[in-house]
Amino acid sequence: MKTFAFKIDPMTGEEYYEVYARGRQLLNDPHLNKAASFSKEERLSLGLEGLVRSAIMPLEHQVSRAYEAFNHKPDDLEKYIFLVALQDRSEVIFYKLVTDHLKEMVPIVYTPTVGTACLQMSSIQRRFRGVYITPENIDHIDDLLRNITLPQVNLIVVTDGERILGLGDLGSDGMGIPVGKVSLYVAAGGLHPHVCLPVCLDVGTNNPRLLDDPYYLGYRQPRLRGAEYERIVETFVMAVKRHFPDALLQWEDFGKSTAFKNLERYRDRILSFNDDIQGTGSTSLAALMTAMRIKKSRFSDERYMIVGMGQAGTGISLNILAALKAEGLGDEEARARVFCIDMQGLLVEDDPLLEEPQRPMAQRRAAVADWKLDAPGKIGMLDVVRNGRPTVLVGVTAQTGLFSEAILQEVAKVTDRPIVFALSNPTSKCEATPEQVWKATDGKGLVACGSPFPPMEWKGKVLRSSQCNNMYIFPGVGLGALVAKASKITDGMLLAASRAISEMVTPEQEAQGLMLPEMEDIRKVSTAVAAAVARQAREEGLGRIMDDATLEEAVARAQWEPHFTPYRAG
Repeated sequence: MKTFAFKIDPMTGEEYYEVYARGRQLLNDPHLNKAASFSKEERLSLGLEGLVRSAIMPLEHQVSRAYEAFNHKPDDLEKYIFLVALQDRSEVIFYKLVTDHLKEMVPIVYTPTVGTACLQMSSIQRRFRGVYITPENIDHIDDLLRNITLPQVNLIVVTDGERILGLGDLGSDGMGIPVGKVSLYVAAGGLHPHVCLPVCLDVGTNNPRLLDDPYYLGYRQPRLRGAEYERIVETFVMAVKRHFPDALLQWEDFGKSTAFKNLERYRDRILSFNDDIQGTGSTSLAALMTAMRIKKSRFSDERYMIVGMGQAGTGISLNILAALKAEGLGDEEARARVFCIDMQGLLVEDDPLLEEPQRPMAQRRAAVADWKLDAPGKIGMLDVVRNGRPTVLVGVTAQTGLFSEAILQEVAKVTDRPIVFALSNPTSKCEATPEQVWKATDGKGLVACGSPFPPMEWKGKVLRSSQCNNMYIFPGVGLGALVAKASKITDGMLLAASRAISEMVTPEQEAQGLMLPEMEDIRKVSTAVAAAVARQAREEGLGRIMDDATLEEAVARAQWEPHFTPYRAG
């Protein structure tokens, strides 16, 4: 049942919540709990008199008190547990704290700390958030969704826990990712927290550690596959369309084959996108656009080596191919500049292990026939570096130190400004640290990583790396699509988002090697991305018809700022 509803007083125009919960139920509801900030009238009308202490404290004081407690925690995992507990008590206090200290909080509520938390989720979890859908309850999904107490749902982030960051199959312990993504949608994008829903399709796990763990809280069976798995996904999507027809569905951290299948199957049937494929690809493209300005180069002047052809690597490769074609290159010319490497080595057109989504990136066999190889029969990274002479390296492998000093130095021989994207999370899985890149390239490398790294002084100059985090893309894309009331998210909308991000990087930031805006400006970035997405939706005939000024005003109005709304008894 709904515990409250959004209302506007027809006489005064005041926005308020009509609240149906009372007393302890109200205090235990994180969506509604104001803690010490309930007014005298609210305490009387909602059965709170005597249940809270007499002082009435403004939100700012409660946030200041929470920040002081946060700073007393001994390590990042304890800080994560503290923030989750705060979110479970009062979402407004939580989001005000996070937005006031966004750069400091993002690495705690999301990467890299969320990865550590997911590895221990069954042990550290105190309260459940969102909805868990299993083979045992899928046939009652309408009841599950009707039981949601939110007044409405506009955004759903869903995972099945099979590929959590660089950590693999974590089953329903992976729910920390949708919960974290929802937090970023609110803090960075400005979506209202009371319209966002994290979901886990808990279909089992093939992780022996979890199956043998007596404290594991998920569905303790081998991971479901095949027709029965697809039935669960289909039933879930159809239920979302019935109950929340205007909602955006974001696919998050599914296994590679499942992710591509779901994206293609549902992208035209429901407003949806896959952040691991499309979000990573778009954020990386934005950083590459900036890198081209720094180098005074074009995409077609560079050569690219992408290592790790899962969802992220495939998404990045497809975006690079699109950028090359946009500069006038044909399919074959573009393909010849992009070298994609997976477990079997360089992807080549006649490779029997080649997967369908990888085919557009596979090299022609004739193009590599005269290469000198270290070992006949397999074309490895060093072979590609020596023969293909890439100027851009992208790593999404979760293999620490993959880009060795020898590889980095080899790339530095063929370009004055090597571009190195070491994107794996958490930081322990990074293919190369910024310091390693700068030392190997005499400080000339342009570096982006999946997590933040400190700056470094090199020969009297401060060098900085970019955090190539999907947070630059997905909150704004989601907000823009919802404001536009788009029927689907297209490649053109994602390209518009990439351009909007890159255009926000200042010349001063470029001079320090930054390819993405400052994390402190993420709200401004999300606003710009949302407006760009909504404009593109309009141009493609998929969104509301509004002039630019009206559209930008609609985006600004849709962005929620953490505050306590007045309550009236319902």
